[in-house]
Amino acid sequence: MEDNVLARFAQALASGSIRVIDLSQPLNAATAVIQLPPELGKSWPFHIEEISHYDSRGPAWYWNNFSCGEHTGTHFDAPVHWVSGKDYPRNATDSIPVEKFVAPACVIDVSREVAADPDFLLTPKRVEEWERQHGRIPAGSWVLMRTDWSKRTDAAAFLNMKEDGSHVPGPHPDLVPFLAKERNVIGWGSEGVGTDAGQAFRFEPPFPCHSIMHGSNKFGLASLTNLDKLPPTGAILITPPLKIVNGSGSPCRVLALISA
Repeated sequence: MEDNVLARFAQALASGSIRVIDLSQPLNAATAVIQLPPELGKSWPFHIEEISHYDSRGPAWYWNNFSCGEHTGTHFDAPVHWVSGKDYPRNATDSIPVEKFVAPACVIDVSREVAADPDFLLTPKRVEEWERQHGRIPAGSWVLMRTDWSKRTDAAAFLNMKEDGSHVPGPHPDLVPFLAKERNVIGWGSEGVGTDAGQAFRFEPPFPCHSIMHGSNKFGLASLTNLDKLPPTGAILITPPLKIVNGSGSPCRVLALISA
């Protein structure tokens, strides 16, 4: 490594020739939380409670307590989150090697298809078409599916629950092993409340992004936003979760670095 590479990086940030894009949704009481069948355990919604605000409870300081499930809002999924990834070493939020939290990203724009079909599934064929234009997905890259789903700011529209479950776009069951095995990606990111499609409980295997990605010791990012501000290739993601001991994931301030 050149001696001055970090200095040049800092200068590029200061000059604006590298832009920082926030891919995270705000956390508040209105943040949508994944809905599971009533017989299954429930994730807490985000809740914040003031401790003091420059008052008798603390005259010079303002702070809060908060509570939520690990997979609330924009969040990181660790391999230990799914039964298929439970036996890997260093598979939790506190033990994943930190260098894994900085990686390049490929952004596949299917927003037009999703506007016409909320159950749209991204297939290997569609990804190969993208590769013919932008080049092969490099090993160790994030693959982000741009759907513009994050523009649905109403929680009900975002979750899009019907009598037969949620209707949200995601990866086709055939795409997940293609990315994990044939492209050796670091993980998959989506704009929906989770990394899988809304109807993925009907797939074989069920929830393939969770089952196969985590079963391949890969990661997930969910509830991303601002993917329309990223180029198809060239962005670098910064994705560290909270260092929760044996954590299955955590809310995450996902940042992307792009050339101005």
